[in-house]
Amino acid sequence: MTEILGLHAFDDNYIWLLRGRGCVAAVDPGDAAPVLDYLEKSGDRLCAILATHHHGDHVGGLAEILARFPVPVFGPELENIPGVSHPLTGGERIELPELALHLDIIAVPGHTRGHIAYYGPSIDADGAVFCGDTLFGAGCGRLFEGTPAQMHESLAKLAVLPAPTLVYCAHEYTQSNLRFALAVEPGSIAVQRRSEHVAQDRAAGRATIPTSIRVELETNPFLRWDAPAVRAAAASRLGRVPLDAVETFTAIREWKNRF
Repeated sequence: MTEILGLHAFDDNYIWLLRGRGCVAAVDPGDAAPVLDYLEKSGDRLCAILATHHHGDHVGGLAEILARFPVPVFGPELENIPGVSHPLTGGERIELPELALHLDIIAVPGHTRGHIAYYGPSIDADGAVFCGDTLFGAGCGRLFEGTPAQMHESLAKLAVLPAPTLVYCAHEYTQSNLRFALAVEPGSIAVQRRSEHVAQDRAAGRATIPTSIRVELETNPFLRWDAPAVRAAAASRLGRVPLDAVETFTAIREWKNRF
């Protein structure tokens, strides 16, 4: 059984730890301190590091951690991340023998050129995906290096994962994203209810991550490009009916950039 633990970093980052058999693999350790502190207090051994993309708040802690624990580092081949020993492009399956776990690599460019996600279909009963800054709770990442068509395709790859799959993104953005989701679909009961639940969670200091593919398909405007209300919202921004799902997504993403 693989346990997933969340460490807080910076203002709103999560560093995820996959734990089992006294070993942990760290996902996107932008800050070394929370990881090193956890290892010292728990007595667990670090067995691997998994990087989704090159931004400093995801890989900034690599050098300090590797100086103490020279473990394998998996990361995107298309990005310059010092310390990556196992470059990946998508389509691979990696093994973490210390955890008796395998992960499938999904190429999800858009936020960055070589962004990847790690999907563990055998993690717990529902499976889990570690998607960095591609898919957020009720949102998606900004397009810093990729195109809207690339991000749409990447999100579509995540959208077809089994509905119960748990989504472990790297930031606590859900509450602010839901404010935008309500602007896109003000009549959605599902978005309204999720907003209420998330507000309660945040008021109590609880995390809103993990979410699930099912919940995102019901409430995330960036996965709902075929929903009539989202298409209508895109049309209101464009001044005409969007030509296709990519144009719908593009219009909604550009709206969010200025929201």
